[in-house]
Amino acid sequence: MKAYVFPGQGAQFPGMGSDLYEKFPLAGQLFEKANEILGFEITKLMFEGTADDIRQTKVTQPAVFLHSVVLARVLGESFKPDMAAGHSLGEFSALVATGALSFEDGLRLVSARALAMQKACEAEPSTMAAIIGLEDEVVEKVCAELEETVVPANYNSSGQIVISGTEKGIDMATEKLKELGAKRALKLMVGGAFHSPLMEPAKIELAEAIQKTSFSRPVCPVYQNVTASPVTDPAVIKENLVAQLTAPVRWTRTVLNMISDGADNFIEVGPGNVLQGLVKKADRNIKTAGAADMV
Repeated sequence: MKAYVFPGQGAQFPGMGSDLYEKFPLAGQLFEKANEILGFEITKLMFEGTADDIRQTKVTQPAVFLHSVVLARVLGESFKPDMAAGHSLGEFSALVATGALSFEDGLRLVSARALAMQKACEAEPSTMAAIIGLEDEVVEKVCAELEETVVPANYNSSGQIVISGTEKGIDMATEKLKELGAKRALKLMVGGAFHSPLMEPAKIELAEAIQKTSFSRPVCPVYQNVTASPVTDPAVIKENLVAQLTAPVRWTRTVLNMISDGADNFIEVGPGNVLQGLVKKADRNIKTAGAADMV
């Protein structure tokens, strides 16, 4: 069974999508429509901008979303998912690609999400850090014992977890986790504490936008970050999308659940190949591929 997975923020790179724009008329149409909807030329930033230009949350999120959704569209009839999932932001890409959301509504929600998250980031200095080489329970215990706000944000694979919180809290946590034997405890180049309680203001803003948006049943189950379980009910999809902003991304469990439900071929739709690597860490025998190599 084919599982299509969609990357999130961090997968971006300068020049992303320019090849699709030049090669496929449909891609060009979608990119131009995106410029119109967003009110600025995101194509110029994607195709010609520097790494710093596309690192801003308000640019990164719609850029990664666009790359993924356009890529899924140009796959045409060969895009036949039995199941799908997206990592954080990638969940919106997965929902558009599987028909739960229109392209236009998906892009508007992603833009609203990005702006709300950037505003929350600016309200309080915060960041994230990747912790490698410790059991999840050890990381969870250290986070819980700190007086600062620090929480597990992304369960990416066995022995790889990302934590999220205040600048001071992340510094305290990484120091403690290194003492406990972490192979690496590396602060990430991100604008704030995603998937943590510090995103509560953004969650409130996004909830309002999501409730006003029409969702349909996707063509296949979408395994959502909050529960790592397959969902097709539009009402539940909405609830999980809102909860996602302050809840951890349960990616390890998502991949294992998809494999348990029959997935034996994972195709990553979007920039980069990070998710293929995480799938291989879950089960090295699973077949993986990048959609960008299939068009």
